[in-house]
Amino acid sequence: MALVPLAGKGSFMHIFDFRVLPGRGEEFIRLFEEFDYSDDNPMHKSPAQVKDGVLCRDTNDVDHFYLIGEWTDIQIHAAIGKQIAMEMKPAFMSLVAGGKFIPTYAEVVSSTPQDILDKAA
Repeated sequence: MALVPLAGKGSFMHIFDFRVLPGRGEEFIRLFEEFDYSDDNPMHKSPAQVKDGVLCRDTNDVDHFYLIGEWTDIQIHAAIGKQIAMEMKPAFMSLVAGGKFIPTYAEVVSSTPQDILDKAA
């Protein structure tokens, strides 16, 4: 299997670090996937999305999740996120503890070049 970098230098990662209502994790995952995999999700239609997001669950706390993805433009991601939250209001958002589903953005400042990864494979 070929190694590939998780993200490319110069891109931006969105990192959502959130909790769901106690004991509602499985329901959250189901509702998240229903929206995320639907044709209604505007995130998947943006050319600013580099790599699709992944939803991760904390191995030590079943109510703690992370959602990460790679984008070329923070403002575009934030605008689409606002559209989803304010206009679309998908069902999974009602299960976020505290109601806050806001990302932290981070610039990718180092990413292993592909030729180095190819040598390791």
